[in-house]
Amino acid sequence: MPRGDGTGPRGQGPGTGRGLGQGKGRGRMGGKGLGPGGNCVCPSCGAEIPHQQGVPCYQMTCPKCGAKMIR
Repeated sequence: MPRGDGTGPRGQGPGTGRGLGQGKGRGRMGGKGLGPGGNCVCPSCGAEIPHQQGVPCYQMTCPKCGAKMIR
């Protein structure tokens, strides 16, 4: 802004160039999509069961102690 009164040329100065550097995140929930395979593990007793596709591990209960499983 040549005179410092906000009458500078359009398209220059702060406020332009926004949008650069976007879109490089890892996606929703931290990007930790672990896929259909793997095991669900009990945080209490350490028991493992195969992960079932379409069923989150936190909805399954441990067959040994009944605690909620984790991935």
